Amino acid sequence: MKFELLKGDITTLEVDIIVNAANSSLLGGGGVDGAIHRAGGPSILKECKEIVDEQGNCPTGEAVMTNAGNLKALKVIHTVGPVWKGGQFKEAQALANCYYNSLKLAEIAEVSSIAFPNISTGVYGYPKQQAAEVAVKTVYGFVFNHVKKVVFVCYDDQNYNIYSSLLFQ
Repeated sequence: MKFELLKGDITTLEVDIIVNAANSSLLGGGGVDGAIHRAGGPSILKECKEIVDEQGNCPTGEAVMTNAGNLKALKVIHTVGPVWKGGQFKEAQALANCYYNSLKLAEIAEVSSIAFPNISTGVYGYPKQQAAEVAVKTVYGFVFNHVKKVVFVCYDDQNYNIYSSLLFQ
C-alpha cells in the first residue's frame, strides 16, 4: 500500500476516486463539497438527487458513490462527517466510519487509488489534530485488496503539517 500526502486542490487530482466531505443532503455546499460540485458539473448533483430521492439523506458516517462529471477522477464518494460537539457524542467513531465506508466502496468498485480531504475539519469544527489521527488510524487499519494508493489531500499548511507528522515520523 502506498500512502501519499499532497497540499492542494483535490478536484485537480488524477485518481480513481475522490472523496467528498458532503453534507447529508448531498446537494453541495461550502468547502470541498462545493468545490467538487462546481468542478465536477451538474451530472454529480443530478446523481446525488437521484440517490436522495431513492434513500433519503445520507446519514453521518455513511458514504455513497456517484460519477465524477468533469473531474479527472472516475468516481466521487460522498461521505457525511460528524459535526464536532465536544467529543462526547461518538464523533470519533462517526468520522472513522466515513473513512472505512469510503474505502469499502472503493474496494467494491475495484479501483486502485483514492484521495481523501480533511473530513469534518472545516465548518463542522472537528479539531484538526484529532481528525487526522482518526483518519490515519482508520486507513492504516483497513484491509486492502484492490486499492493500491491512498492520497491525503490538505488544502492548508496546518493540516498538511499535522498529516506529515503522523505519516512520516
